[in-house]
Amino acid sequence: MRYQAVIFDLDGVLCTTDRFHFEAWKQTAKEVQAPFDETINQRLRGVSRMESLEIILEGSPLSLSPDEKRRLAEEKNDRYRALLSQLTPADMEDGVRETLRSLRIAGLKLAVGSSSKNAGFILHQLQAEGLFDAVCDGNQITRSKPDPEVFLRAAELLGIPAGLCLVVEDAPAGLEAAKAGGMDCAVIGDAALPFAPDYHLGKLEELPSLIL
Repeated sequence: MRYQAVIFDLDGVLCTTDRFHFEAWKQTAKEVQAPFDETINQRLRGVSRMESLEIILEGSPLSLSPDEKRRLAEEKNDRYRALLSQLTPADMEDGVRETLRSLRIAGLKLAVGSSSKNAGFILHQLQAEGLFDAVCDGNQITRSKPDPEVFLRAAELLGIPAGLCLVVEDAPAGLEAAKAGGMDCAVIGDAALPFAPDYHLGKLEELPSLIL
């Protein structure tokens, strides 16, 4: 078998919380008098909270201090976490859970590698903590994707060399991070990518037949 472990991005791969991010950032954009739509929201995928705020501020006429930016980011996160409380186990599809079980039965180690500082809370809401051998999120790293730190740290937690790990992503920044870390990458969905991934999936359920 080519891989010993699979590292999954969380949002957009294992579940979808885009609607919650959109609503929370929409309020922030309104406060700073910046436009906000789905095109801008797509640019925020896979990057950190503060980097996302800077993207939104590109359209704002305001000049904000570092303290004001931190306040806006914290208020956005408070709104987002309140919305996340609506998540239930049904927000992780049965096909996703079955895919994870298939990979584990085959002997692969599984991890989550997410820039989100809310990954643990999301997994709790999904009742999915027990499906993974390790979780590395935004609380354990200092550099967000496309820096490979989150994936390298996840591999370290698993005790598996980076070159034997496959990353599953849905965002360009995640693909770049995987490659920068020396890992193969499977990408789900139709996001515009800077280069071709090793595997392109229509849905996660296709993964076992490709790599086992």
